[in-house]
Parts: sequence; C-alpha cells; structure tokens
Amino acid sequence: MTDSASTSPQLALDFRWDTRADFASFVADGNTEAVSALRTVGVPASPWMYVWGQPGTGKSHLMQAACGEAGRTGATAVYVPLADYPRATPDLLEGLERVTLVVLDDLHCIAGKAAWEEAVFHLHNRLRDAGGQLIVAAAVGPDSLGLGLADLVSRLQALLQFRLSPPDDARRRQILSRAAGQRGLALPQASADYLLRHEARDLRHLLAWLDRLDAASLQSGRRLTVPFIKTILGAPPPA
Repeated sequence: MTDSASTSPQLALDFRWDTRADFASFVADGNTEAVSALRTVGVPASPWMYVWGQPGTGKSHLMQAACGEAGRTGATAVYVPLADYPRATPDLLEGLERVTLVVLDDLHCIAGKAAWEEAVFHLHNRLRDAGGQLIVAAAVGPDSLGLGLADLVSRLQALLQFRLSPPDDARRRQILSRAAGQRGLALPQASADYLLRHEARDLRHLLAWLDRLDAASLQSGRRLTVPFIKTILGAPPPA
C-alpha cells in the first residue's frame, strides 16, 4: 500500500495498512456505534468485535483505522486482508498472538477451507490466552459465512457484532469531499454530483477516480470543475 505503517519486525510477514484510512476521514453517518466501539481498541478490556457489511460500506477503512488507533495508544497491531493472500497457506497466521491487536479482514474468503478455518480458530484461542484482541470483518454475518468448523462459528457468534449500513448518495458526496480535502483539493458539490451520475457508485471505484483527478489537477494546475472532470473522464486511462 501507499502511505503505510508496519507492525512487529519479528513476524514472518511485514503486515502493513494504509495510514490515510483513519477515523477522521471516515463518514460515520449510520454507523456511529461501530465507529465508537472500534475507537476503544488498545484500551484495557476493549471488546473483541465482528464487523460486517456489503462491499462499499467501509469495512476495510475501519479495520485499518482501528490498527492506527491501537498504534497511537502504544499497542502493536497487524492488519491481515485475507483477500490479498489467495495463495497463502494458513501459516500466515502463525505468531500473530505476539501483538496486541489482530485484525482479520475479508474472513469470508476462507469459508469452506478447512485448514484456514482451523488456523483462525487456533489464533483466536492463542490471542485469548495471550490477552490480546481480535477484530474480524466479513461481507456477511457469522451465521451466513458457510464455515464448516462449528467451534469457529460459535467463537465468532460470541463477538460483539456490528452490521455496517451502505452509503447513500449524500454520504458518498461527504466521503468524496473529505477524501478530496485530504489530498488538498476542493470538490464542489456539482462536481461530486457529476461523478455520481456518470460513474459507478462503488466507493473504491469513485476514490480511484479521485486519485486520477488529483494527479491530473496537479499536472495541469486546474481545479476540479465539471468541465475539467469531463475532459479527464473522457480521456483514456494512463498506460
């Protein structure tokens, strides 16, 4: 990832997360309870959590924000986006109990893979014995994951659960405006509306376009007006 923070150098892999994905840049409308709970990471007796929602609800953003928050409290953290390791073996999870907070993103990716389910189950137990904390994110709730290991299902069901609500267009505008501000850009409402009308509403897609507009604005010295955005949307993607 781009701007990132690493975790313990003693781990087999140097897990990293995008430090731009913090709580300040997350629009919490409709999800304030989940955000409030995740902000408590690193605090003694902070609950173990299971966060779920469809793509575009901000799960990965919040998971990385939780890691950053833990780091600010002096705790150690690892962020493991399981979707990014399709060819990895369950050994990926070995030794993670040595850090304070383990965040497993995209847990749905391991459903039906017996060795992986066993590995997550044993990581849960090792973290519990070590006094650490586990936060899990997935596309669906624990009952709908399709896990074959009943003991793992029961462990996940016992976690504090939050279902994230999908963003509407008003929230998408807020997210785009806030993300533009992080990049030192002003995104007028008319420009945000134009993007929402002419591009897919998936937030990853929209934020990727914002990165492209950022680069084009920096190169040309132009603001993110509707005419400027039209020219960029109509141009072929960079090679």
